[in-house]
Amino acid sequence: MPWYMEKNMEKIIKPRGTMDVMAPDVFAWNYIEKKVRDVADRFGFTEIKVPTFEEIGLFRRGVGETTDVVQKEMYTFTDKEGTVYALRPEGTASVARAIIENGKATDTLPLKYYYVINCFRYEKPEAGRSREFVQFGTEMFGAPSAGADFTIISLGDTVIRELGITGIKLHINSIGCPNCRPAYRAALKDYLKSHSDELCDTCLDRIETNPLRALDCKNDSCKKVAENAPRTIDHLCPECRAHMDELEGYLKACGIDYVVDPHIVRGLDYYTRTVFEFIAEGIGSQSTVCGGGRYDGLMEELGGPKMAGIGFGMGITRIILAMKQCGIEVPRLAVPKLYIASMGANASAKAMEIVSELRNAGIGADCDIMGRSLKAQMKYADKIAAEYVLMLGDSEIEAGTATIKEMATSEQTTLKLDEIIDFIKGK
Repeated sequence: MPWYMEKNMEKIIKPRGTMDVMAPDVFAWNYIEKKVRDVADRFGFTEIKVPTFEEIGLFRRGVGETTDVVQKEMYTFTDKEGTVYALRPEGTASVARAIIENGKATDTLPLKYYYVINCFRYEKPEAGRSREFVQFGTEMFGAPSAGADFTIISLGDTVIRELGITGIKLHINSIGCPNCRPAYRAALKDYLKSHSDELCDTCLDRIETNPLRALDCKNDSCKKVAENAPRTIDHLCPECRAHMDELEGYLKACGIDYVVDPHIVRGLDYYTRTVFEFIAEGIGSQSTVCGGGRYDGLMEELGGPKMAGIGFGMGITRIILAMKQCGIEVPRLAVPKLYIASMGANASAKAMEIVSELRNAGIGADCDIMGRSLKAQMKYADKIAAEYVLMLGDSEIEAGTATIKEMATSEQTTLKLDEIIDFIKGK
């Protein structure tokens, strides 16, 4: 055996924590992406595309030095010039950087963007959590009111409802602002220190650097400690309290059910005031399908102007898990309008002619290119869910007519060959 064949005998597999998305699963992905773009458009958001990697300083400053994302989970590399980059672990910091760099901060406010992007985090792979994942995200800058919070939450709620997902509950909380957070942090640190013997090592480290993250720990012992911890909503300043009350008023007025959950703190340093999660039942431990909140200090932290911000990230994989849990059937978005089953060289050439004209007119069509038997071609047409099937052979070409069959009803129509294209275009 030649040496190059010996080298290639070892099977190459995808990296751990990544996925191949193929039919039929890809239909669900396409269906969801189409839905989120449609809803975002209706809410007046425009799409933004940002780089897959950024200088690592962007995420250190924006996401936070003490977060798990920055300390443990980023994929980083050094290029040939010695610059350290990171594959984006989330989208918000990149959008803020893009607004500053491209001078969009002076545009008419609010700035409303959405994106569907791949993100990367080095985490333990499990159901609903992978190292490369696709996220639908929204960002709104320049609107400090509770109405902006409601708009973002309503957008996420609309996507979930229109996908037909049930069993998802909105959890909201307020983690305060720079005026009221210090008093809360002090109370929380004192409480955690008094229970230090019950905390995991990670949460012990968090007491001084990021105590709020201890409330979100998945360790069973830490969860018990968190149950009786001081609550952020009990330490809000009058302004933050009024903001929370106004948001709750909007949610009640518009019929969006919610619970106030003091354990919702989110994992990134840039959050202030409102934080929220849409939590699904029955899809495993990674039950948050959408999470976000307000980040009024992020733009300044990245060197831009003082500008309020709010947004969310929605994991496409977790949405798919929730849809499967609900038994939702996803329609196949693209099926051939016509499949031509041909017999013989002349029929094959005519089939190619008809199919090409339909494709050029923007209509899906297909024909045999495998030399299959007529029976095998009919099975293939059924498998690809073609709406109509036309059988074409030498006798049909000689007669100048052929029979077309609608697969859903089995109704058959005899047409002249030069009428086929107009017939399909009219359907």
